[in-house]
Amino acid sequence: ADGAGVSPPIQWVGVPVGAQAVVLLVEDADSPTPEPIVHAIVWDMPGADATIPEGALQNRPRDSSSDAIGLNSYFNATYLPPDPPPGHGVHRYVFQVFALDTVPRFESPPGRSALLDCMRGHVLAKGLLIGTYGRE
Repeated sequence: ADGAGVSPPIQWVGVPVGAQAVVLLVEDADSPTPEPIVHAIVWDMPGADATIPEGALQNRPRDSSSDAIGLNSYFNATYLPPDPPPGHGVHRYVFQVFALDTVPRFESPPGRSALLDCMRGHVLAKGLLIGTYGRE
C-alpha cells in the first residue's frame, strides 16, 4: 500500500495429475483481527503448473470481469496490497496454492469462508510462500 500496489509474480510447479483447478489464497497471518486479512482469492485456474505475472491481479474494482477473483477482507473482488498497521511489527503474507480434484463454482465472488467450505475434501496438494513486510 506504500507503493503502486501491484501484485507480485507467483509461480507454482508440481501440480499433481488429476488436478482440475488451482486456487490461490493470499492472507496476512499476523493481522490483529479474529480471522486473517484476505488479500486475494483467485479460483478456477487450470489444474496445471502456471505463473501469474506481476501486476496481473487487479488492485482496483472494475465494472465487469470474467476473472475468477474472490472477495478480499474489504469485500472487493481485487488484490489488496500489504498494509500492516504502523508499529505493529513485521507481518507475514502467506501466498497459498491449492490443487483441487474439482473445479469450484460460485454464483457470486466467494469470500474466505465460502472458498474454504467449497475446497474441503477436494485438496490434492498445496504449497505456500511467505513474504514479510512491516512499518516503523
